[in-house]
Amino acid sequence: MAIREILTIPDARLSTISEPVETIDDELLALLDDMLETMYDAPGIGLAAIQIGVPKRLVVIDTAKDDAPPRPHFLINPQITWTSEEMSTYEEGCLSIPDYFAEIERPSACRVTYLDRDGNEQEIEADGVLATCVQHEIDHLNGVLFIDHLSKLKRDRVIKKFAKAEKRKAVPA
Repeated sequence: MAIREILTIPDARLSTISEPVETIDDELLALLDDMLETMYDAPGIGLAAIQIGVPKRLVVIDTAKDDAPPRPHFLINPQITWTSEEMSTYEEGCLSIPDYFAEIERPSACRVTYLDRDGNEQEIEADGVLATCVQHEIDHLNGVLFIDHLSKLKRDRVIKKFAKAEKRKAVPA
């Protein structure tokens, strides 16, 4: 297992729509393990493959509290098949937008189908923070960032701030 570099805005690859996984093999399982290790190291509760520059429909999630044993979920080709009409608001953050948080409204529950690490079809019905996390990560697979749910003004401010920081890093001292 290896910790991978997490892409941050304004990296254009974060807008890429990820491709479905065709084959589950040792290379893919190793990638999932790397994603999990990268997510735990960051630390975060979810990570999509595109966030480490791999445009594949892969997500790892672990919403276990700090004092609880890890409960990782590996979602291959996840697809939301139902969302509740009831909405809820959570303060979201993103490993690709470090140190920025915003209140985002999403359906409070969702149903997701996916393949597990063994290639078996699975379905989960999620609510609370897991529902928010699943929707957030599947957005990544579709080239959508959580700031895309904000007003244009707020989103543009965030992007401008990160673009400026990126320029400062690029200028030699």
